[in-house]
Amino acid sequence: MKTSVLVALLLVLTLTAGTAAAQQAPFNEVGVTMGHWHIASKDVEANKKLFLAMGGKLYTPGGNPLIMFPGVLINLNLGNDKGEGGTQGSVVNHVGFIVNNVQQRVAQWKAAGVRVLPGNNNRLDQAFVETPDGVRIEILEDKTQSMPVRNEHVHFFLPENEIPKAQAWYAKTFGGKPGTRNNGPVVDLPGVQLRFNKADAKQAPTRGRVLDHIGFDVKDHEAFVKKIQAEGIKLDEPVRKSPTGSIITYITDPWGTRIEIVQRAPLGPQVQQP
Repeated sequence: MKTSVLVALLLVLTLTAGTAAAQQAPFNEVGVTMGHWHIASKDVEANKKLFLAMGGKLYTPGGNPLIMFPGVLINLNLGNDKGEGGTQGSVVNHVGFIVNNVQQRVAQWKAAGVRVLPGNNNRLDQAFVETPDGVRIEILEDKTQSMPVRNEHVHFFLPENEIPKAQAWYAKTFGGKPGTRNNGPVVDLPGVQLRFNKADAKQAPTRGRVLDHIGFDVKDHEAFVKKIQAEGIKLDEPVRKSPTGSIITYITDPWGTRIEIVQRAPLGPQVQQP
């Protein structure tokens, strides 16, 4: 009897972990998919409350809160670091979600206590959410989307003459597909679109900001690191294994965006909220 109960429990945990893994987009040809945003929160609980109210799911690998949305994971703390400065003013100006109906989601989130800002020129198919410490999230609409909310984009603000270089660098480094959206340059990767806008002034690097870095998950960490090193990219630190069992290292793009490269260990079961 005990054996049957144990087998059933293991099956439930396996299915839960499989569901978590399925939330991220499949790896591309070079073994890359969108991974995470890493926030150095001043108030972890306030951020957790906000993202759960927006429809995220809570996991606690290694005892640390991590929020999952389709296409992205959001780490809410970075050791004892407390980030200084929101996304505006840094090379990653904002990140973006896409929803099936902006006005419905806005009403739902406001009812749950989320402060939502209106879209530009009061557009009804756009809104903005800012975390308590300044991470700006653009909300856009796709009425054909079956799910309420998913990750959509990371928006870089760079000097105009650097934008073609950045588009080429991200396409080459991560196996992305360069293209355009509304006549603006983009790179498409599994789970995310990278967008590039002209900055009117020099933007700060991400390291040390509230959104300290973004991360990409890789299928084979060793192979991917060899690839980028052969392309002349230097690691910010040696490859290491995190306390949760993930294999990680960091690089910084030529414009100041810190990027974590992760071969991710299983997240464990979702934490059910009361």
